Amino acid sequence: MSRSHLALGAMGMFVLFGLAITFLASPYAAPPPLSALGGEAEKSLRAFGSEAEFNAWFQAKKAAYNAVARRSLMQDAAAPAAAEGSETKSITNTQSAGVDEGGIVKLHKNHLVILRRGRLFTVKIGDGALDPVDMRDAFAPGSDGRGAWYDELLISGDAVIVIGYSYAKGGTELTLFRIGEDGRLAYQSTYVLRANDYYSSRNYASRLIGDTLIFYAPLYLHFGADPAQSLPALRRWQDTKNPGEFQQIVPATRIYRAADDLDPNDGVIALHSVTTCRIADGALNCAASAVLGHAGREFYVARNAVYVWSAPWHYGHGDAKKEPVGASLFRLPLNSEAAPTALKVFGSPIDQFSFLESEDAHLNVLLRADGPLASMWAAEEADPDRQELAFLRVPLAVFGDGSTSAAAARENYTPLPAPENGGSLQNRYIGDALVYGAGQTWWGRKGQAVPSAAYVFHWKSKPVEKWAYAPLQKVPLPHSVDRIEALGETPLLVGTQGGDLYFTPLLVASPHASGLTSEAGDSFKLPNAAQGETRSHGFFYKPDAAGGGLLGLPFAGSGRQGWRQLQQTSSGVVFLRYTRPDANSRFGKLARLGILTATDKKTNDRCIASCADWYGNSRPLFIANRLFALMGYEIAEGVEDQGENQRIREVRRVDFYRQLAKES
Repeated sequence: MSRSHLALGAMGMFVLFGLAITFLASPYAAPPPLSALGGEAEKSLRAFGSEAEFNAWFQAKKAAYNAVARRSLMQDAAAPAAAEGSETKSITNTQSAGVDEGGIVKLHKNHLVILRRGRLFTVKIGDGALDPVDMRDAFAPGSDGRGAWYDELLISGDAVIVIGYSYAKGGTELTLFRIGEDGRLAYQSTYVLRANDYYSSRNYASRLIGDTLIFYAPLYLHFGADPAQSLPALRRWQDTKNPGEFQQIVPATRIYRAADDLDPNDGVIALHSVTTCRIADGALNCAASAVLGHAGREFYVARNAVYVWSAPWHYGHGDAKKEPVGASLFRLPLNSEAAPTALKVFGSPIDQFSFLESEDAHLNVLLRADGPLASMWAAEEADPDRQELAFLRVPLAVFGDGSTSAAAARENYTPLPAPENGGSLQNRYIGDALVYGAGQTWWGRKGQAVPSAAYVFHWKSKPVEKWAYAPLQKVPLPHSVDRIEALGETPLLVGTQGGDLYFTPLLVASPHASGLTSEAGDSFKLPNAAQGETRSHGFFYKPDAAGGGLLGLPFAGSGRQGWRQLQQTSSGVVFLRYTRPDANSRFGKLARLGILTATDKKTNDRCIASCADWYGNSRPLFIANRLFALMGYEIAEGVEDQGENQRIREVRRVDFYRQLAKES
């Protein structure tokens, strides 16, 4: 099923499919406490010994599979369609330092590279310029790009990599271009990684660490097909008539499984694969490893590993038992030769921001009771009556062969209160605190009731003798929580109330008795506005030497629902200055610098592929000492006037599509 078909149904109604559970009611027979585990358990998952062993396992599952009972489920989990006849500094918001994420705009030396609606653009900004240079289709010559969504862009050295999903070509499409010193683009090659659609309204499929490309992809096992068609594979695409042959990149000896076997009649089985690639002379050299798990998933990329949270999909609220949603948590090292490890868990993370691999060799995860879903918008809404939350904290050393349960030691889970009336949960780790809250980001409407509190949980702290201890603190707010970002060590809460957009800094107080509690500072209010971008990349903060900094966020008209960013450009980008706390303000201050607005031109761009802005279309950009607003096909540049009345004024703008189309 294509994204466009899913979107049409989803925009009319979104129903969260999940089983409500009560945390700390483990579905597993309790093994010994984690602290008592020694060297008896295996240290990693078990791989198949050979291709023959995998084929025998596959055939046994096929025989056990109840095709009639699962037919409706498999309609949404079909195998991929048949085929057609050096580290770059990130200029967008990222979750983990040193881990760049695929996005719609990147910087290559003196040029911006922009991906939009099936095309690549370059714009020169070096030497004070703002000049469009080149425009190219984001797909291979000889292919019209139809049936594909070109979502993400990464740059490694002089290689520009476009990442998308092609229903026509049967998987994740990776197209390589070379960018010259003059900003001109030259097509090099196209590869297809066999996979099902990976799309998420919040997460990104690709990462770049140093010069290593990293891709996560699910592949649902289709027991009506040849086993070889269910294995991760890569092919170099030639043209429509000669698409090339898939070459298996994951041998059976790198397909891993936990101690407990999977029953295909209990839910769709998926191969969760992590592929790492190096680029040489316009070609990709890739290796991968994979784990067998349930199809519902969320994933998180740390510096050395990818974590995949896997649980059965759930399709309704009718379960009266409210039993825990059993899940598996896999840790796949980025070195594909190293064996993955796993741990039994329950519940599911909200999104990738629910995870943190901390420097003390622990994994920390905020969980909600509902199981993960078969929906690209699963993170955007949940049943508010079944929003039990808990915090999981486990040492990495306890990951093993998947037979151990994190629920074995009750102290690994801390129950947390859920925000009231909020279906769309937001969460961030900022310093040693987890900050979370809720709003109605994706489907929200003007005048809709919103929650009015955020929560600060000191996940790393411990009680101290003779001191009062309050690791969880509730902070009343005048608005919803639709975004949480970090201004250095200060959380920033962004949300709406009464048709206005609010920005509120948060003072995080110690969990120990200090005479202070966490409090909300003075809010900056942008009247008659809402977020123009819900993606994490829509926000950017640039710190300054004084401990404060500049921040930017696209905005739209009051009450605009988040999903409209798929088709509408933001109204503009608002820029604020943040001044750190001092003797006059315990919270720091936010002051408006100015707005760079979009002209709202209706551009007939003759789009033929990827004609929806799935990853949004507007970004604030801070590059060296310059400031830009990317808004659809426009880039506006502003300068900050100095003096007592600091403000941003526009100095120039360019419509890069119109200019390049006119020149071509």
